[in-house]
Amino acid sequence: MALHLSADAVPVAAAPQKYLFGPVADFLMLGGSALLILPVLFFVPLKYEGFVGATMLLLAHLINHPHFAHSYQLFYRNFGRKVCGDGYDKNLQVRYIFAGIVVPLIMGGFFAYGSIAGNARLLGYAGNAMAFFVGWHYVKQGYGMLMVDAVLKRRFFNEQDKKVLLFNGYAVWLFAWLQTNAVITERQFWGLDYYTFAAPSWVTNIAVFAAAASTAATVVMLINRWRKHGGTLPYNGVVAYVVSLYAWILFVRINPLWLLVVPALHSLQYLAVVWRYQTNVELDRSDAVIEPEFKVLSIIGPMYRLRVLGFIIIGSVLGILGFWLVPIALSALIPYNKEVLGSSLFLFIAWIFINVHHYFLDNVMWRRGNPEVSKYLFR
Repeated sequence: MALHLSADAVPVAAAPQKYLFGPVADFLMLGGSALLILPVLFFVPLKYEGFVGATMLLLAHLINHPHFAHSYQLFYRNFGRKVCGDGYDKNLQVRYIFAGIVVPLIMGGFFAYGSIAGNARLLGYAGNAMAFFVGWHYVKQGYGMLMVDAVLKRRFFNEQDKKVLLFNGYAVWLFAWLQTNAVITERQFWGLDYYTFAAPSWVTNIAVFAAAASTAATVVMLINRWRKHGGTLPYNGVVAYVVSLYAWILFVRINPLWLLVVPALHSLQYLAVVWRYQTNVELDRSDAVIEPEFKVLSIIGPMYRLRVLGFIIIGSVLGILGFWLVPIALSALIPYNKEVLGSSLFLFIAWIFINVHHYFLDNVMWRRGNPEVSKYLFR
């Protein structure tokens, strides 16, 4: 999630909402759970690592897949109106067309050509692209969470502060990405090989200096903001920003178990905002507080809660379909050169397509000036 928000994104007359769900829930969902879970993983006995790893991987799938599906549910809802520019300015209209139509066509063409040509090396480049965009996406989402919490707490950052935060995010991400490319290595993703490259040492040295310097600048800036606001900060947002950059990107390889649990934590961070957003959408309907017609459903509560639950269930089903059932069926039904491209080609395509496309969708949806974000995220 890449949120480009400021005070301008919130109606002046709107009553401030201090939390998405509450102080404890926000802390845990936006990133604080990483501070509790990740250190514990250091003390897992060796004989239990397999069980813990499998549990974490399952949890990641249960949380991670719906978070991808939710981005499609939101992005393509009323898509015709967005494409036609009905209520959207020209710039946002173009962005919706590009991310929603042009990008999937380009990616679909790339995968179709690589598959038909049996070019495993060409398809392998998509593995590098996913690694590149995932780190970038984590940075933008961590920054976005800080901006959201700053708006909720009315502790705004000025434009100079935002530049410091963004530069630091990109510097840390770039250094971490270059670290994974310190030497040429061959890796596999769903049976297809892809390669990292050997980054020159001088480039890595510049990156580590930039990351260290920008981190120091960020600390100084936050201290100054803390003093200016009377000893307060949007703490949950700061935690989200810090763990996204350092625990989930820069130091994630310290413990192999971290690699398994971080996607779930990242997704939980996203779900906090999406579920709050969708709740506000449903609360805006005229029958939001009416009890369900069927008494058996009254245990859930008013209609808005029932609809939010339906939104979550649909996202879970779409996640299972997109990541597993559809690609497995395609792999079984569509003939291709399995000796060259492996037995899981469509799983490879689906996972990379959704991961990369997700970045483009979020980069449009959560922008300042999007009328739906202004209306529903902060009410």
